[in-house]
Amino acid sequence: MKIITEKITLETKGNPDLVNITQSVKEFIKSSGLKKGNVTVFVVGSTAGITTFEYEPALIKDMQELYERLIPEKTHYHHDNTWADANGFSHLRAALQGPSLVIPFEDGNLLLGTGST
Repeated sequence: MKIITEKITLETKGNPDLVNITQSVKEFIKSSGLKKGNVTVFVVGSTAGITTFEYEPALIKDMQELYERLIPEKTHYHHDNTWADANGFSHLRAALQGPSLVIPFEDGNLLLGTGST
């Protein structure tokens, strides 16, 4: 079994920025020379999460609105009392989303669904 570790570094605009890293992951798979396996994507930090969804403008907006309905930014959270940083909502959203995702690949292509290769 071969294990390769690669780091993708990027910057976000903060809340509610959603960043598409699909191309970066595809490029990593291609450069690795691996044809079949699993890639684990993990985001470092307690206020960031990772998921999959169809990255198109309307769904990006839907996702942002979903986060706001479920865990509103302007609500007071107990975490805010502890650190006085008013980002309790970010921690909760990240915890709901999760910090990692495992994606299988075959023939050097991520198996993301229809039209994903």
